[in-house]
Amino acid sequence: MKLISYGKQNINTNDIHLAKDAIKADKITTGNFVRIFEKKLKNFTKAKHVVSCSSGTAALHMAFVAINIKPGDIVIVPSINFISTCNILELMKAKIFLSDVDPITGQITPELLTKCIKKNRLKKIKAIVLMYLGGHIFDNLIFYNLKKKYKFLIIEDSCHALGSKYKDKKSYYHIGSCRHADISTFSFHPLKSITTGEGGAMTTNNPLFAKKALLFRSHGIERTNKHWNYQINYPGLNYRLSDINCAIGISQLNRIKFFLKKRLYIEKKYRLLLLPLKKKKIIDFQPEVKNGCSANHLFVLNINFKKLKLSKDNFFKHLLSKKIMCQYHYIPIYKFNYFKKLSKKLPNTEKYFNNAVSLPIFFELKNKEIIRITKVISNFLKK
Repeated sequence: MKLISYGKQNINTNDIHLAKDAIKADKITTGNFVRIFEKKLKNFTKAKHVVSCSSGTAALHMAFVAINIKPGDIVIVPSINFISTCNILELMKAKIFLSDVDPITGQITPELLTKCIKKNRLKKIKAIVLMYLGGHIFDNLIFYNLKKKYKFLIIEDSCHALGSKYKDKKSYYHIGSCRHADISTFSFHPLKSITTGEGGAMTTNNPLFAKKALLFRSHGIERTNKHWNYQINYPGLNYRLSDINCAIGISQLNRIKFFLKKRLYIEKKYRLLLLPLKKKKIIDFQPEVKNGCSANHLFVLNINFKKLKLSKDNFFKHLLSKKIMCQYHYIPIYKFNYFKKLSKKLPNTEKYFNNAVSLPIFFELKNKEIIRITKVISNFLKK
């Protein structure tokens, strides 16, 4: 019986051919393929500026540098999040506050953000991080109104959300357009909407943020009119993305509609096959996206293991014994030894973490594999 991975990249002959072209080019870093990839991302997201980089983590780091995070600056982060955000902010000596999340979606809400602000009596907030967990969008306009009220900056962690859209009045906008945010960040890890092998990007409509990110990406180097001479006004790192990676990204972007269509199909298939369990209130689904569309990076089931008198660990072990890999998204930040100092247990976060399970979802997942996954889950939960 073949192992069904939790996720997997899809690389085709077009990706390989374009990567070969990049290898044969005169420049394989900071060359034409980088510029073409950034232009395609710009056209896709409709943001004014795109800065590619070596990972989603690098994109977040560039974003925090661009908005000039200083020691002691207050940044609010959702408690369910990948660890990279807090790692960066900790290294920059920012003051991190964790907001509780919705117990079903695992996402921050305007009400919970406001509660975090009032509970901690926060007055001067530098920024908040909005994470589109699984690519699912929420009401950006309410957060935008809170931004105006509290005068903070909005950084979107859109690493799951390339291809997600939201509605404002009669128009739809891509996540990454930065219509209601200051900066958006993306990851092109192999399991994301598209891949460049490893890679990331930052989008913004602010030219100063873009310039600062561009300099930070390449050691802070500013070239003078003499190409062999340069100056450093801000320190930086090497977060450049190679032309070879960008060539793969160009080819992948050409197919993003197919990737998103397949993910939507898998999401609907899971819902259909698992509906009997939902009707019996054994499981619950994530709410379907209203006023927009999701990139469906994740398909998350909510299972009340405690009510069913079952163990989540045993559930994972059982699926693995049947050659099916599932995943956690994510372990709450405060459960890591280093970050225990940030918060006590948050009630909604605990409920989400205890119940949430991410099922396999990727372009090459076959119908018979979806059926196999749902049968194994149904048999285990009906015991």
